[in-house]
Amino acid sequence: MTDSQPTHDLFAQGIRPWAARIRQGSLTFRQTVEYCLQRVAENQSLDAFECLDSERALASAGALDSVRQHGTDLGPLMGLPMGVKDIMVVEGLPTTNGSNADTREITGSEGRVVKQLRQAGAITVGKTKTVEFALGATGVNESRGTPWNPVDRAVHRLPGGSSSGSAVATSAGLVAMALGTDTGGSVRIPACFTGIVGLKTSVGVWPLDGIFSLSPTLDSVGPLCRTVDDAALMHHFMSGETIRYRPDVAGLRLGIVEDLFFDDLDDKVAQDFEAACQLLERHGARRVAVSFPEVHERTALFTAIVPAELINSLKPERFVAIQGGVDPVTAARAAVGLDMTAHAYCSAQHRRKSLVNKACCTFNEVDVWLSPTCPFVPMPVAQLADHATHERALLASRNTQPGNLLEMCGLSLPMHRDGLPTGLQVCMPLNRDAALLSVGQAIESVLASAG
Repeated sequence: MTDSQPTHDLFAQGIRPWAARIRQGSLTFRQTVEYCLQRVAENQSLDAFECLDSERALASAGALDSVRQHGTDLGPLMGLPMGVKDIMVVEGLPTTNGSNADTREITGSEGRVVKQLRQAGAITVGKTKTVEFALGATGVNESRGTPWNPVDRAVHRLPGGSSSGSAVATSAGLVAMALGTDTGGSVRIPACFTGIVGLKTSVGVWPLDGIFSLSPTLDSVGPLCRTVDDAALMHHFMSGETIRYRPDVAGLRLGIVEDLFFDDLDDKVAQDFEAACQLLERHGARRVAVSFPEVHERTALFTAIVPAELINSLKPERFVAIQGGVDPVTAARAAVGLDMTAHAYCSAQHRRKSLVNKACCTFNEVDVWLSPTCPFVPMPVAQLADHATHERALLASRNTQPGNLLEMCGLSLPMHRDGLPTGLQVCMPLNRDAALLSVGQAIESVLASAG
């Protein structure tokens, strides 16, 4: 990198300010990619990437600089350096699905999400680490390594999963944004733990081809970003939906589900959530209590549906053959699917659908469901050796799974002002993604005003 190139975090303020610098002529696409690659090299201890695509990324950036100089502008994603979760196929790069077992043929060929982003000029810096088969909320992967959460450079803390590497790479400024997937919280949890923004889109809005299928019922794709505006930009590109700016939170009805979401919170999480709510109330929002005790069924429903669908993707004979080499926590959770009966699976799906309808009715009285994203701050990985701590760590997805099971779209944004990160989760019904992002931008603005 030359002396004229940047050394600060290029993407701290989001994608649009970076794109503006490109168009002002103070920065090139190649300089941007060189910056990212140097930052990756300087932060190898974070272990965010499964593999890099350095040569192609630099070549693509140079070609895009030439195209721009000749008068062609592909838009704000042109030259955008991104990470891609390693359950998503990128042509020319290996796909491990976070496993030492060979499951490439299950994932297939490059899908529409990656292809469309590349056609818009986005540049893949590399494939980011993931929990094995995307089944895990803590971010721990004993098969291929656990990324280091950049919020604490002295202590190896949980990065959150399963989109662990995507969150770490984005939080540390190694890329502008990264792609993740969310089946039970796998975008929102790592966003929460690393202090960034994560969007869980409605199932079916972003295409799923070319992505390892953990659960066809619950899988969705979404970005890990620095700002809600970044998430809105990505969602508009992928879906075509227009996100209309909401000027404030005045009149916003914050649905506070009194069941499950607030049980046994870390003190810091509880304090940050209360401070965020009070701030939103001072700007005209109001809290509305919601009773939905059925959220306590989330473990039974998730356990009946997801492991069975994962085993169907892997095929029972393959899973049995590789089970001994799979991350032990992932293997134990997946193995439940071997014994799941058709009756139990269908019953769970029927019950889930009835709860989706019931949950939708609560939005007659509220605009969003609001809660902490995770019940605790990211804990040290070493503490998972203690059984009680390990069991608590597995609750990372407790507050996020209901959104998947109830067919909601969801957003996690930082709500902490200092110390370890905490996340504010905002959820809305299926296909209300544009409205969710509009509300999220307004909430983000209010939280930022507190300094």
